[in-house]
Amino acid sequence: MGSAETDVINRLVQWAGEQAQVRAMLLTSTRARPDAVLDRLSDYDVIVAVTDVQPFVTDDAWVRWYGPPLVMFRDTFSEDGIATYTRLVLYEDGTKIDYSIWPVEILDSVRGRSRLPDELDTGYRVLLDKDGRTAGFAAPTYTAYIPRKPAEAEFLALVEEFWWETSYVAKNLWRDEIFNARYSAEVVMRFELLRPMLEWYIETLHDWSLRPGVLGKGFKKLLRPEIWARVEATFAGSGIDENWTALFAMCDLFRTVASAVADNLGYTYPLDLDRRMSDYLRGIRALPPPVSAERNIGSPAAGDTDTGSAQGRL
Repeated sequence: MGSAETDVINRLVQWAGEQAQVRAMLLTSTRARPDAVLDRLSDYDVIVAVTDVQPFVTDDAWVRWYGPPLVMFRDTFSEDGIATYTRLVLYEDGTKIDYSIWPVEILDSVRGRSRLPDELDTGYRVLLDKDGRTAGFAAPTYTAYIPRKPAEAEFLALVEEFWWETSYVAKNLWRDEIFNARYSAEVVMRFELLRPMLEWYIETLHDWSLRPGVLGKGFKKLLRPEIWARVEATFAGSGIDENWTALFAMCDLFRTVASAVADNLGYTYPLDLDRRMSDYLRGIRALPPPVSAERNIGSPAAGDTDTGSAQGRL
């Protein structure tokens, strides 16, 4: 599945060379890093610098130059206040090319800077440059996307939000509302709160100099085996009891790593908040099941709303 890297790169360069509006092409991210660990499913992240973005944005037919797409995702970003566009394409042969369409003016603004944009600082290779616009580019430092040390207020706010979110999990597990419970546990607690705390924990072990990878990609390799085993214990299936067990496992893990981060940064972990909320969660779990007569089937529980906001998850 997928083609050999040399073949894909050569085809990219040939295609770009034949397009008059394409003035430069840069390979970025994993495949541009000297320390990269690649496999057959690794993406090709490519910046395509063009004189006019509109033909590449208004009609996606151009992505078929490589072959038939299996699926495609579109998005819009900004660099130096200038709009950029992505076309992430998975082709039928298994090759995935993530195109970033940049106006050439961005390359001109980058030339001569001492600090590269993050997308380039994470690693880049110039595949094609018809006008010499990249000649003055600084070398990548490979320090982009390294988590920074949180200020104490930021750290404490994340801890408080974590324990706040546990109340939603507990409430919905008690109600046998597994869909809502898993949203709070998996989307909010795991990825928005536990993940950055684990990143900070990893950085305390590596002097704040490591890139943990997107969405916890490198956690299994970077965490000590005993900590990773505790991460695995936070995953659960669809059963209510096993989700309660996973919730308490996540709380225990969070307490361990957050306390270690606090110690490293000279902060105080709010143990009293932890104890109060842990007691609250145990109390909810010990409650008898809700009586069905307390609510009408198909209607929100008392105090619930359907606003789609955080308040709507009460």
